[in-house]
Amino acid sequence: MDAFFASVELLRYPQLKGLPVVIGGGRRKVDEAIMRHVPEGGTLADIPVEAFPLLKDYVGRGVITTATYPARVFGVGSAMGMMKAAKLCPQAIVLPVDFDEVRRFSRQFKGIIRDIAPIMEDRGVDEVYIDFTDVPGGQREGGRVLARLIQKSIFEATGLTCSIGVAPNKLIAKMASEFQKPNGISVVYESDLQTRIWPLPCRKVNGIGPKADEKLKRLGIETIGQLAGCEREWLIANFGKATGAWMHEVAWGRDNRPVVTESEPVSMSRETTFERDLHAVRDRAELGAIFTHLCEKVAEDLQRKGYVGKTIGIKLRYDDFKIATRDQTVASFTADGKVIRQTAGHCLRRVSLERPLRLLGVRVGTLAKADSPEATAPMSEGTGLRTPSRARTKAQDTTGSLF
Repeated sequence: MDAFFASVELLRYPQLKGLPVVIGGGRRKVDEAIMRHVPEGGTLADIPVEAFPLLKDYVGRGVITTATYPARVFGVGSAMGMMKAAKLCPQAIVLPVDFDEVRRFSRQFKGIIRDIAPIMEDRGVDEVYIDFTDVPGGQREGGRVLARLIQKSIFEATGLTCSIGVAPNKLIAKMASEFQKPNGISVVYESDLQTRIWPLPCRKVNGIGPKADEKLKRLGIETIGQLAGCEREWLIANFGKATGAWMHEVAWGRDNRPVVTESEPVSMSRETTFERDLHAVRDRAELGAIFTHLCEKVAEDLQRKGYVGKTIGIKLRYDDFKIATRDQTVASFTADGKVIRQTAGHCLRRVSLERPLRLLGVRVGTLAKADSPEATAPMSEGTGLRTPSRARTKAQDTTGSLF
């Protein structure tokens, strides 16, 4: 999907189309700060542009989720700090994320795709892989006809645009989807590898991250074509057996991964980065409210998707950017917010809370379907890990004293 989070907001605020807009920042209802500017008898679309908050006035450490294309021409992009972005594009309008609305549109566009091409792999809130192979008309014009149908169907139903890359495999299709954004279609054939893929920077390969890219550059390798010119053994010697061999394969456009229509999540988590550093003593009430909210949201995610979990953990990032994680396995599968809160609180007792915190997260792993035999099986007597009520009360009291 094209600038998905921002595009969803532009449906609500069409007066911002064509303007630089960034999505990100603090936690609040999307319309909370500007609702008072709705003219009497008017709608959100009637709010004057000058009433919206500007990036130059933003103060905090939020991170950009996405930006409209007029903002991207200034160098603003996803995962960039809001304060840094403010220096590049101070005139940009800033809006927070409305996750409920984003998830609603996500479910809608994926449902539309499944009706047209049912072999679809969900890759997150705004991206999918689709197998055109056996879809009627899927091979016409190299897949372009079906891609146009998908674009048209999504736009007519939602008002949102998407960009589609069509290729022999997932690796190249992922890269091709970026070639003609927004609202573009790019068809890449196997014979196009040297002319269209090899000139690209190595970082364009999904899986080559900043650290690997930096090392490749130190070794004099900047493009995928240069990577393809490296001997397999040399890559293995420099990057390890698995990564080196994988790099050699992807540089030559090889990817045999199928489109997977069903995959079980490994874990579910929620985390938040604070606008300012928070301390477990000085900001106990605020941290406690945030901590409880994260636990409740993870529980809601589990319940909505029909999962339960047994391993509950926390993640902290301190003011010096060091990270601490802890987890604990409970006696039986759960999706209960109170159990998650209690167990995650118990994990807090095992980390240092002396330094101020930048980030707090809660995670539930070892997942199973809520109605699966594994999740519904009774716990054998004497084998459980349940905390006795007295100890459980003590753990709650301790957690309360921390947050």
